[in-house]
Amino acid sequence: MERCIENLFIWNESRKVVNRIYFIMQNCRDYGFRDQIQRAAVSIMNNIAEGFESGTDAKFIYFLNIAKGSCSEVNSMLYLCEDFRYCSPNERMKIQLQIKQISIGIRKLVGSLRR
Repeated sequence: MERCIENLFIWNESRKVVNRIYFIMQNCRDYGFRDQIQRAAVSIMNNIAEGFESGTDAKFIYFLNIAKGSCSEVNSMLYLCEDFRYCSPNERMKIQLQIKQISIGIRKLVGSLRR
């Protein structure tokens, strides 16, 4: 099988999260907040991609750890999305479940790369 980013589960899931975040924030007029959560979500996807093409396992792990940190940031900001009524509790939980799956996938991939 060809080695390409589109075959990586964590990248595909992060793409779904980015699209979902952009959708729920489309009418948000708190531009600073909107920009922050959108950038953090995009950071997950793009750091996975950048690490994938970085050339070494050590660099890949470095970028995966940045992506994992961005997962935590989006996860935290989703509570504020609910508090500020930008999303429902159900929507928050759905996205947080996706974020958790991405984070677990990153952890497993890092473990595999270290072996």
